[in-house]
Amino acid sequence: MAAFESEAMVPSAAGRPIGVFDSGIGGLTVAAEIMRQLPAEAIVYFGDTARLPYGPKSAETVTQFAVQNTDFLLRQGVKMIVVACNTASAVALDALVARHDVPIVGVIQPGALAAVSATRVGRIGVIGTEGTIASRAYEREIHRLDREVAVVGKSCPLFVPLAEEGWTDREVTLVIAHEYLTPLRDAGVDTVVLGCTHYPILKATISKVLGPGITLIDSAEETAREVGERLAARGAARAAGHPPEHSFFVSDVPHRFTEQAERFLRARLPGVSVVTLEQLTGGCGDGRARPGGVAP
Repeated sequence: MAAFESEAMVPSAAGRPIGVFDSGIGGLTVAAEIMRQLPAEAIVYFGDTARLPYGPKSAETVTQFAVQNTDFLLRQGVKMIVVACNTASAVALDALVARHDVPIVGVIQPGALAAVSATRVGRIGVIGTEGTIASRAYEREIHRLDREVAVVGKSCPLFVPLAEEGWTDREVTLVIAHEYLTPLRDAGVDTVVLGCTHYPILKATISKVLGPGITLIDSAEETAREVGERLAARGAARAAGHPPEHSFFVSDVPHRFTEQAERFLRARLPGVSVVTLEQLTGGCGDGRARPGGVAP
């Protein structure tokens, strides 16, 4: 597996990697955007594949998982945490910010801000997992920015497995998209937030169903932009030079993750290591991952 730079090897926090976590592979859309917008930055990605999905779980459980994931990434010497999961951002971000001093960026605030800026009629749709929609986190953030905007939420749970299977242009995907999205179109929204990190994979189908008059807000793009701004403001951006080395960890099924991740990133992975649940929950003591599922 590719190594990442340790704190002792760099003169300041700027040389450390960015930590990114999600319940599985969806957060790779955020990681891919960070790689595109900030090509000098190294990333340590953790996918909690042993405990996915987060969407149907309680807020208390998701918060516990998010704290453990963050602690693991901090043990890798990261300079920033990106919560690349809408469910975890919705229910756990405040707890993480209160617990740690490093910058922590979620995906909800950047997406909400972009949606409020984009809407012309003051009607915004939000699509996401059951947990994200039930939390009303986007609605609260949008109303914090503009109380007059109407928000229409719609959970689209089948979009996640469709994205993971790579069924981006199948007839069944189009049929399901019509079923989910027609109520939003009928509600008169002119802006829709892709409130799940899997959904950018299906952006072409979603756009086809909603039509050209509705603006799609990709939270992955907006989050990557926020990461860049936060790093620049703190003087913690990594200088261009040697190509960054990215590291990938999962809590289960590394071969399946590798297959899906290479489809999401459109690149081959250097390798994937497994972090056991015992390590995540503090039972092993050293927090080190074991190799597993190295990409061929």
